[in-house]
Order: sequence, then C-alpha cells, then structure tokens
Amino acid sequence: MNTVKKIRKKLDGIRKPAHTSQKSRIALYGGVFFLVGAALGVFAKWLDTLGINDGIWWQRILGMIDLGNILSLFPVWLLIALAVAVYANSPLNAALRVFLFFAGMCVAYHISSVILAGFNPMNYMMIWYGFTLLSPLLAAVCWYGKGKTIPSLVIDTLILWNMLSCCFAIGFWYFDFRSLIDALIFLGAVAVLYVSPKNTAISLAGGFILALLFRLPLG
Repeated sequence: MNTVKKIRKKLDGIRKPAHTSQKSRIALYGGVFFLVGAALGVFAKWLDTLGINDGIWWQRILGMIDLGNILSLFPVWLLIALAVAVYANSPLNAALRVFLFFAGMCVAYHISSVILAGFNPMNYMMIWYGFTLLSPLLAAVCWYGKGKTIPSLVIDTLILWNMLSCCFAIGFWYFDFRSLIDALIFLGAVAVLYVSPKNTAISLAGGFILALLFRLPLG
C-alpha cells in the first residue's frame, strides 16, 4: 500500500487530478463519449459510401470541404483522442473516455461497413481494435502532458514528434507540407497541449529533432 501511495504521490507531482467525480457522472460522461464515437463512426462510413452529386447543395459542400477524406486521416482521430484525454479531470477518466470513444467508433464503423457497404473489413478493423485496446494507457500518459513539470514536457515532446511524423513529410534535407488539413491538425495538437510559450517552444524543438532522427511512416 505504501508503494502505491508513493507512486500516486509522484504522479500527482506531475499533474494533480481534479476532484473525483461521482460514479453517476463518470458513467454519464462515458456513455456520451461512446455515443459520440459511434455517431462519428457511422458518419465516416456513410461518407465513404456517399456518391457526391454536385446538383445537391449540401453534397456539393461536402465535396468542397472533402470531409470524407478528412475523417479517413489517422491524425484527425489522434487529435480528437488527445483533446478528450488532456481535458479530462483525471488520468483514469481520460483512459475511460478515450477507450469508450474509440470502442463506439470502431464498432459502429464495422457494423456500418457490413450494412451500408456490404462487406466485412475484418483485417482492417483488427488494427483499430488493437489500437482501441491500447488507447486507455496512451490516454492516461497523454493526460500528464498538460502539466507544468519536466515529465510533462517530455510527454509533450513525444506527442508532437508523433504528430509531426503523421502530418508532415520530414527528412534531413526537406520539410514538406502534405496538406492544409494536416497542418491545421498539427496546430490543433499544439494548442491542446499548450501550457506556456516556453514549454511549447521546447517541446516543438524536441519533437522536430526526434522527427528528423527517427523518420516514422505514420501518415
């Protein structure tokens, strides 16, 4: 028990959780995030199967903003998960909410693929199911990135390294923009993690150096 208390004390020193929510509120928020994830999963699959007709005004708008391709980008889902995690009131709530969000999204997308598109993308979905199982741990770690300590700075650096690798093409002699949407997603991640100008500058520099040294094909 003393060991658990020591670990908790060290973790609280990185970022202290807010007051503990009542179980009813935890269940309520968990259900909301599951339903939001499910709704986005159905919506994303529906966009995949939608044949854009420029003669219909709302479909023309969807085609102009290319929303279907935007929701197919992996960094979009990373940004959503990051925001859900860091704005939770504790690492445990962050883990629960992100897990339920991805669980809802994956199950709904999978079922919608069978119903709307008439095929079962099992191999593809197994990748997402695996990511969903890992998401609680990743979310809890990301939650500590919103702190003001050195461990938080390290976490921010690793997150921005990952987002840089996802959103840009980076090499020793080049830095290329993939798209405006990717750039906006990256800026969104920076904004979500923002604590102070100094911390942001350090984590950006560290993430960029890591992206140069370890060029990962994540996008």
